[in-house]
Amino acid sequence: MAIKTECFSKIKTSMTYIKSIITPKPFLKWAGGKGQLLSQLDELLPPNMNKKEITYIEPFVGGGAMLFHMLHKFQNIQRVVINDINPYLITAYRTIKNNPNELIERLFTLEHQYYALESEEAKKAFFLGVREMFNEETLDEIDRTKYLIFLNRTCFNGLYRVNSKGKFNVPFGRYLQPTICNEDIIKADSAILNRVDITILNGDFEHTIDYISDGYNFFYFDPPYRPLNATSNFNSYSKEEFNDNEQIRLRNFCALLNEHLDTDWMLSNSDCSAKNSNDTFFEDIYNDYTINRVYASRSINANPNKRGKLTELLISNYSPEGCETKIAECI
Repeated sequence: MAIKTECFSKIKTSMTYIKSIITPKPFLKWAGGKGQLLSQLDELLPPNMNKKEITYIEPFVGGGAMLFHMLHKFQNIQRVVINDINPYLITAYRTIKNNPNELIERLFTLEHQYYALESEEAKKAFFLGVREMFNEETLDEIDRTKYLIFLNRTCFNGLYRVNSKGKFNVPFGRYLQPTICNEDIIKADSAILNRVDITILNGDFEHTIDYISDGYNFFYFDPPYRPLNATSNFNSYSKEEFNDNEQIRLRNFCALLNEHLDTDWMLSNSDCSAKNSNDTFFEDIYNDYTINRVYASRSINANPNKRGKLTELLISNYSPEGCETKIAECI
């Protein structure tokens, strides 16, 4: 019995150690997420990122892959500002920061209810009931986040899409036992969000300029991507459209940032000219800046034949180390 107790103690200690080194990462699957691109983005960050105290600002935070990566890698990030137009997404960030344990408890209950349903039809009916509550009922922030995570884990392809009335309308995904409550990730994300002085905003990206600090500021922009063609337009994360006029407004905002001392920015978007050599929209409007190409794999498309590798643009107001040309492939 003593041997078994000793073994159990070692296992418990080992599990505690594993939990303590869990790397923070997105708590939601998010279309256009940057998880697979992080190593390439790292190579194109401003030089000397480790030598300054940083205010990190992300006006389109989305699923937060870049946010969690930056906070984990750069301990010198002292202040953070994140923003998104999606109010429920921002509610989720606030809930995970402030109420992780209550969220975990409620998610586990929901997960057990879902797992207990034996048929796919019963699970689909449960999903549709949750979707209706999410769209129609007044919920506290923890339940709102609980249902958002549930829908993200059980809907088709983990999409977030709304109709013209702002109602979540993604269909059932037919996942029988998805991980709905990832306790370790929620706790790791909560811990790192509480490590820094963080401001969490819900609104237009332009408002983030009000939070520039007197020291060094680094902005990372991951806006809704400009579609490569008429059938690839998927940026309905909110009922507002992010069209070419909005892309130009964002370019003007980036130009405005250049007037602030010690402020660098990097922006991701689709590589339209790789699909159509005559479509040089981004090369034209960002002609004064450094443009690099990175490789990404996209699996969000419902048609498997349209998934695969493609290039994306990474635009910045600085020249990353190792990039000698204005338009280059730095991968």
